[in-house]
Amino acid sequence: MLNAVQATVERTDRLEAALIEIVPQWTMAPVVSAFQAMRGIQFMTAVTMVSEAGDLRRFDHPRQLMAFLGLVPSERSTGETKRQGGTTQTGNSHARKALVEAAWTDRHAAGTGVHHQQRQAALPEPVRAIAWKAQTRLCARYRRLMAKAKRATVVVVAIAREIAAFLWAIAHQVAPLPTPAVMA
Repeated sequence: MLNAVQATVERTDRLEAALIEIVPQWTMAPVVSAFQAMRGIQFMTAVTMVSEAGDLRRFDHPRQLMAFLGLVPSERSTGETKRQGGTTQTGNSHARKALVEAAWTDRHAAGTGVHHQQRQAALPEPVRAIAWKAQTRLCARYRRLMAKAKRATVVVVAIAREIAAFLWAIAHQVAPLPTPAVMA
């Protein structure tokens, strides 16, 4: 079993190395870099989000992106009665799982570490401003929801939903590279 785990780790490392080599030539590379301004969104999460959801500018409103990801509450309505349930989970599961994993970082106080500052160094100021606003808001929201005795998993999914909205805002600040013309 240890050999199986080791083989899986090695395969994952090889795939990540291949992605690190390929992504800079990808038309969505600027978006992947910009997404990494957010705390909790590192290279693999950013690549997953962009590859699974595509260009987030196609969504007219962040709520559409949240619905695409399955991060909106379900609803059961009968006449005047409306009851909200858990998330629909009807959207893209890979991107949703990546955002939920990223949301766990917001249980810590707002701040930027050395690696986070290095990822942000080459990014435009509006992107960094959105990322900082997101970090302060989401950390405070996490604490507020936990103080209301909500379950940690419920709070994290709520944070993931808001991360999606901030990624939508960042996607509107950074355009993908133009698609190269194909020669016949």
